[in-house]
Amino acid sequence: MKRRISVLTTNPSLGILTYSLPEAKAVAAGQLVSIPLGPRQILGMLWEEDVSNQIKIADNRLRPVSKIYDLPEASHCYRKFIQWVSSYYMAPLGAVLRMGIPFSPATIESREIKNYYVPKREWPKLTPLRQQALEKLSGEKGSVRELAEKAEISPAIIRALIKTGLITEQKTSLEIALSLPNPDFNAPILSETQSKAAEILKESIAKKSFETFLLDGVTGSGKTEVYFEAIAQTLRDGKQSLILLPEIALTEPFLKRFQARFGCEPVVWHSDLSQARRRKNWQAIVTGQAKVVIGARSALFLPFKAIGLIIVDEAHETSFKQEDGVCYQARDVAVMRAKFENIPVILATATPAIESVMQVRLGNYKEIRLAERHGSAGLPSIHVINMTEQALAKGRWLAPPLVKALTNAVERHEQGLLFLNRRGYAPLTLCRHCGHRIKCPHCTAWMVEHRQLGQMICHHCGFTMPVPDKCPECQTADSLVACGPGVERIAEEAAVLFPEARIETITSDTLATPKQAAEFVEKMDQGAIDIIIGTQLITKGYHFPRLTVVGVVDADIGLQGGDLRASEHSFQQIAQVAGRAGRSALDGHVFIQTYEPETPVISALASGDREAFYQTELEIREITEAPPFGRYVALIISSEKQEIAEAVGHQLGQRKPEGDGIEVFGPAPAPLLQLRGRYRYRFLIQAKRNIPIQRVIHQWLSKISIPSSVRITIDVDPYSFF
Repeated sequence: MKRRISVLTTNPSLGILTYSLPEAKAVAAGQLVSIPLGPRQILGMLWEEDVSNQIKIADNRLRPVSKIYDLPEASHCYRKFIQWVSSYYMAPLGAVLRMGIPFSPATIESREIKNYYVPKREWPKLTPLRQQALEKLSGEKGSVRELAEKAEISPAIIRALIKTGLITEQKTSLEIALSLPNPDFNAPILSETQSKAAEILKESIAKKSFETFLLDGVTGSGKTEVYFEAIAQTLRDGKQSLILLPEIALTEPFLKRFQARFGCEPVVWHSDLSQARRRKNWQAIVTGQAKVVIGARSALFLPFKAIGLIIVDEAHETSFKQEDGVCYQARDVAVMRAKFENIPVILATATPAIESVMQVRLGNYKEIRLAERHGSAGLPSIHVINMTEQALAKGRWLAPPLVKALTNAVERHEQGLLFLNRRGYAPLTLCRHCGHRIKCPHCTAWMVEHRQLGQMICHHCGFTMPVPDKCPECQTADSLVACGPGVERIAEEAAVLFPEARIETITSDTLATPKQAAEFVEKMDQGAIDIIIGTQLITKGYHFPRLTVVGVVDADIGLQGGDLRASEHSFQQIAQVAGRAGRSALDGHVFIQTYEPETPVISALASGDREAFYQTELEIREITEAPPFGRYVALIISSEKQEIAEAVGHQLGQRKPEGDGIEVFGPAPAPLLQLRGRYRYRFLIQAKRNIPIQRVIHQWLSKISIPSSVRITIDVDPYSFF
């Protein structure tokens, strides 16, 4: 006898399928299985029977499950969590599950993996492409796909080099023996305030119930040491902990800090891992061997065996918002996962999101405040520079008070930081002869000059081209002018102003991996850098005791454009970068350059009155019924043909939902009309919080037939409006 079972596949377009199993076979929902689909095998998870809405198929036509993997089954809590994410963010169930199980049936349970490397030997005469590939891959090791990405060539060339023996196969065991973190290895001496905060968290862990804590501490107050004590308690209870970090580049410095406290490194999970390391770590997580996991936002979807605590560090960060594939906000998803698992969750930040502040006021989150810096460090002094009163030479961007402060800091062998959230040399290049602006051929965006690389790069799709020596439009030589500053241009000015200083530019271009971040931190700790010039990447979590002067080059940049959270994000970003100054016994000074010193953001930063800023922002949002008082959903229609995207938008516009508590704006061409070769039209849905907005949108979209060439992206609680 056979029985019918439901399997949720990790293929987003398939969802739940029905298969068969022998009646006597003991299985449970949550087990991973391999199932046949045509001639190939795909991965899936046994799912609840009543979820499947498949068309009834005769028993004799059902195909059997191929394999049931000998791995712990995912819990009922985990499966309910996956369903919630799918429902709330209007994403396919399979797409959500795949984030937690990103493997193929052939690799899910294997005990070894094939890696490839370039051995040291004399090479025969090769084609230029193969020669270049081998040179780039010297010292590298990885899968065919990983080597192809590193060498920037097709996997076919890698396979050809393997076939000729120029790249060698090496089998790597996936067996893993982990050192266990010791909760009592190097327990710190906490201040009285820190100790009280840690006790509150440990008591919550002992209760083994869901609670959300906003660990709200000024920069340098020791939030990490406090939540490390919560992790220690979770370890004593034999449970797993997850710490989410907003940037991969933060991982390596954080690992060293963790190792100093617990005696060994935690398990990591992020996109920069090799395939072998990724599979090793995944198996350790699902079997419960990994007791503490440090990860990027996707780590939230891993099927932990016994998770007992979730921590979101720098919880205000916008990089926790995923805007491709499944569009989700990791901070909010972390709270919901903790709720389903019935465990505590800690949101640690010095500048809470408006939504988090509101949840505290409603009594849904418990706030723990750390109002003072740890030890002898005091908060930095804030100096606002009104740029309308500064006479700067042409092509100069740093005001005299800031230059003087940096000069004095360098002379005292202290360190300085110049912050400008704009990569490259200049955001716009135009022709002084005909006015032509150099645009990306695939996006409605200007190409950004990166002078250090000798390239122009589109920051939206990654398209690159050499910097032209004449105008592409009128062909006039030496007519191109760089307009506005990027960090490279500020670095150029700093090199002139501080000729003896050792200057380093820090952006996602130069600090792309954990290894590069670790090297940068070591150089700062050794005093090998005098002045850092960086983007938002430098605002996150770094502790440099000798950094005493911070200059915000353009405090107004984040207030431009159509971002509905612009004031909040600007306040958070500037407050965070200001918090890098004076984190030891040395006094810190922050200079904020602005053309609009009277704006609420700048006024709040200057006065240190954070609460007044939050109160004003909440009042504005309440009047406009913006989040957290109302709901937004973005609907983006895209196609490679503009007329098709526009036509679908028009059809949806004619049938858009109406009624009390809901308003639909659009369709309108997106501010970036073309993105990665696709033309885009947008709707913005604004609704009261009691409106079942997901159901409304489902009903709306069902009213028209969507062509296969059209992609509709639904972004619930959007952060981006371009």
